[in-house]
Amino acid sequence: MAEKLRQSITFLPLKDLRYANVALQGHTWFMSSTFDTQEQGEVQHQHYPSQTSNGRLLCLKGNDTHDGSWNTYALAWSDALPQNATFMKGLTFVSYNHYDYGNIWHGLSALMPFVAWHIRDQCRTLPRRWILYHWGELRFKLGAWLSILMEATFDGAQYTENSFEDDDNPICFEEAVVMRHNEGGMWREKRIEVYDLMRCKARIFCNVSSTRPVYNNITNYQIIGMTLFMRTGARSFKNVSAVTDIFRKECDKVEGCRLMVAHSNNLSFCEQVELMSLTDILVSPHGAQLTNMFLMDRNSSVMEFFPKGWLKLAGVGQYVYQWIASWSGMIHQGAWRDPEGEKCPFPEDDRRCMSIYKSGVIGYNETYFSRWAATVLNEVRVRKRKGSGSSGSDVVGCSCGKPLVTS
Repeated sequence: MAEKLRQSITFLPLKDLRYANVALQGHTWFMSSTFDTQEQGEVQHQHYPSQTSNGRLLCLKGNDTHDGSWNTYALAWSDALPQNATFMKGLTFVSYNHYDYGNIWHGLSALMPFVAWHIRDQCRTLPRRWILYHWGELRFKLGAWLSILMEATFDGAQYTENSFEDDDNPICFEEAVVMRHNEGGMWREKRIEVYDLMRCKARIFCNVSSTRPVYNNITNYQIIGMTLFMRTGARSFKNVSAVTDIFRKECDKVEGCRLMVAHSNNLSFCEQVELMSLTDILVSPHGAQLTNMFLMDRNSSVMEFFPKGWLKLAGVGQYVYQWIASWSGMIHQGAWRDPEGEKCPFPEDDRRCMSIYKSGVIGYNETYFSRWAATVLNEVRVRKRKGSGSSGSDVVGCSCGKPLVTS
């Protein structure tokens, strides 16, 4: 019987080209013959072996890094694994990312669901390995920021599997969790729980306190940290010194306000964690560096800036930092969109203009920036006075279940 079951195993393409036009919908084009499990409000996932898989294990085959349709998958019972299969013990996380693992926003969107599953599993078992796919193509490396965040979250350096050396011999996993829908379908409170855990873990990893001085010992005024988180190149401020002066003037008008100016590309992961722990108001252009906002205390504020042309042409992706603000318990204070910028030779609503606007730089409006900064500073000051402002005590805590065991 075992031999008949073994012979009946069929490997299917990881990337099913029949669904190329609906690659992210429903069962997606990644492992298209399988379906996700989702309890109300929880993360969509696949778990092998499980009742849904009829007790079968997940097996993967292929090492193609350019065409995911050449990499394959199959399900098999443990006593009837495919010929020449390698059996890997422990828990394996299998990630599908439609974009890339280098950009911290896209990478975090793909890996955050595994943290949600980890919490759902009461943090009982740590992953032995990760397998990363982009469009079904193998990837072997996370970006540095994301790699360290996962190391902090899962209590140790994370191993990305790279042993798919033989294209013909499959690898089967004792236990595997597959994610392909990012955080889709999760309730907001569940997402907040995930970001709380990652924030707490990151601060412990970086030896950053979850609590900080609330009052200035000299003036006895509440401390408000305002951080200008700058970019270089695309979507940077055209005149950094002018923008800094505007926010410094408004900060100076509020007792206890501390202005900090930093460039994300000049800071290590732990330096970014520490900076965010001291920040109540994050002022930054649209870009991946804004992903750091979840490292602030809950109820902190975000002020976002765009170059010309994004509102009409950038699509829903321009709102991702409003989403993460909501999901991580922050307050998105809106966005300023520069009405001036490089001219497009086509009508301004022509999609070809986005290639020009995407990498544009951002000017400034002193009157608007001053009023906006004053308004946000006042809101934060009032919240802090009422005791509902940002506070490290809002963190749920790093423990989320039974003592951890390594699979």
